[in-house]
Amino acid sequence: MTTLVPSDQAFYGLIPGVGSTPVSRVTLPVTFGTRDNYRTECINFEVVEFETSYHAILGRPSLTKFMAIPNHMYLLLKMPAPKGVLLVYRDLQTTYACDAENIKLSDTLE
Repeated sequence: MTTLVPSDQAFYGLIPGVGSTPVSRVTLPVTFGTRDNYRTECINFEVVEFETSYHAILGRPSLTKFMAIPNHMYLLLKMPAPKGVLLVYRDLQTTYACDAENIKLSDTLE
């Protein structure tokens, strides 16, 4: 069973100029790959109360735990797995839509 635990560590950078104090923290298993070749790690997430176009953001500690290498130009994430390298691709149109929505949300906060 997964439970929320209190958190009081503020963080910055998701919405320009606005800090946030998480409501709580939760640890969840995150899996990348296919049934034949996958990788699972338990990742800590901060739970916050503000609107964003993203449901979860994997930061440097998560990427380090997966030993993942992001390539922002190709919207690609590479990480080792038991049967070879996992490649996680993103869709350019979805990425653009999320960024556009984030810009709209940040404009409403100013």
